[in-house]
Amino acid sequence: MQKQVQTALLMAASLFMDMMDGTIVTSAIPRIAEAFHVQESTASLLVSSYIIALAVLIPLSGWLGERYGHKKIWMYAVGGFTITSFLSALSTSFYMLLAMRIMQGISASLMTPTARIIVMEKTPPKDMLRMTSFLIWPALIAPALAPVLGGILVTSLSWHWIFLINIPLGIVCLLLGQRLIPPGVPYVDRHFDSAGFAEIATMSTLLLAAGDMASRGAVYYRPSLVLLAIGLVIGLYFCRHLCRAESPLFSPWPMKIASFRISQTRESFLWLSVGALPYLLTVFLQSYFGWSPVKAGMYILFIFLGNIGIKPFTTFIIEHIRYKKTFYLAFFWILISSFGFALTTPSTPGIILIILAVFSGMGRSLSLTAYNGLCFSELRHEERNDANTLTAVTSNLATGLGISLITVVNAVSAHIAGMEKGYEISFLFLGILMIYPIIETSMLPDNIGENTLKR
Repeated sequence: MQKQVQTALLMAASLFMDMMDGTIVTSAIPRIAEAFHVQESTASLLVSSYIIALAVLIPLSGWLGERYGHKKIWMYAVGGFTITSFLSALSTSFYMLLAMRIMQGISASLMTPTARIIVMEKTPPKDMLRMTSFLIWPALIAPALAPVLGGILVTSLSWHWIFLINIPLGIVCLLLGQRLIPPGVPYVDRHFDSAGFAEIATMSTLLLAAGDMASRGAVYYRPSLVLLAIGLVIGLYFCRHLCRAESPLFSPWPMKIASFRISQTRESFLWLSVGALPYLLTVFLQSYFGWSPVKAGMYILFIFLGNIGIKPFTTFIIEHIRYKKTFYLAFFWILISSFGFALTTPSTPGIILIILAVFSGMGRSLSLTAYNGLCFSELRHEERNDANTLTAVTSNLATGLGISLITVVNAVSAHIAGMEKGYEISFLFLGILMIYPIIETSMLPDNIGENTLKR
């Protein structure tokens, strides 16, 4: 068990490195644009290119892991991520940096899902909740910590350091991974579904490109809607292909299991909110309150404190009130905090903002821990690799689209009702996203996930 915990913490560290790198670059966009004499809109491609490369190649991870072994793929991915981080810092032109960011995204696309399956593949249901709790914290901490850390590094040192900080962490991960991770069983002779991969890669690219384009202003709304429509149609063809193919890229049949299915549908709404709230709150405090990036970032850290503060108690809460009541409690916290932010003004006492941020972090931490505890609980071991790939696809698409979606909602609301009302509507929108999960929770059996709980 001790080695399992050590391995889970190691995988969490690699997930943190990926998720931090996906968002921390945002803080350095103005400095990078100035250094390479490009427009900030052009420099923002460093963010979108990483997210798209990550989403497009994630479906490959399951097939590669089965064929060559999950440990080998994870080691190569961490090594590639570390090297491209170093080369990003050494970039002598914007296009060299852009190429390195794409390569980073490719490495992350193999590292992220492989890290999860290394932990979850052999974990028995009774230990699922404990093991998944280790894997949740990077997703909760990275979006809250990235603006502060990025601002400090860029202000105190230079933009190069947002990449250089990955190098020692990557080296440590490689050294510990070689010792801790079991070799696994490589080479499952499974046909590569090239048609399915082409479909899902095209769908992911179009959906994320549509979101990124829409976030750039009203002039792009019409072409982004076209890309969105085409992407959704291709997505429908891909779903049909998965159901009909003899050897699909990954099996869709885990979706028949209720505990796994709800972790894909309702958790997607949570990922939208998890990715969007720290971003929206940062922009809100800077644009509407007129705060400096550092001061705004310090308040965002209280989301992180809420995440961490509730973490020692999440397993205890779930075991004592069970999953269904846990979901109700978590959704209530998220709903109340989002609606609370909608009512804040520049005259609102700082302690109110802190309380709302803490409750928002607690709700996200508790709900994501519960979802991940349920996710693989009723799946057979041989189904977990396909289920893990599907989970990685849906969560990354939801996270990538979250910021774009809230940017569009905020821009349209502000255009119609003014800046103040625009932010108010945006926070209300994030709260309303919780209504669907609450309704679906009411339909769950009271004893769902009992096999993951201590008797």
